[in-house]
Amino acid sequence: MTERRAILSGSTFEEQIGYARAVVDGDWVHVSGTTGFDYGTMTISDDVVEQAEQCLRTIGAALAEADCSFADVVRVHYLLPDRADFEPCWPVLRRCFGEIRPAATMMVCGLADPRMKIEIEVTARRSPGETGSAGR
Repeated sequence: MTERRAILSGSTFEEQIGYARAVVDGDWVHVSGTTGFDYGTMTISDDVVEQAEQCLRTIGAALAEADCSFADVVRVHYLLPDRADFEPCWPVLRRCFGEIRPAATMMVCGLADPRMKIEIEVTARRSPGETGSAGR
């Protein structure tokens, strides 16, 4: 039977809306769209680059809990309300994804809260039968 489990970050949005930060389904890890909120304090910076960094910290924690890492990411979606905010985030995104080169898409769209300037969603694939890949 395929393992399926939810990973929660403690975000009030997860409870209010009814979703998980990530779902592990066998070797696949699906991380929900993650915004720049620090979900522990439910605060958010006004700066898009700081928001991108916070998104990646939250995603990294979810990946680690799923026993994988950014090195396992195969797909990333970037969602931004303002296309001009994307380029300032490139150095932060390159630090995370520059070596692994996942398939990526950037979309311009409205987000759930006007304070949100970026949302990042990733899909990762754990190596079959391996554990402890978070340290790779």
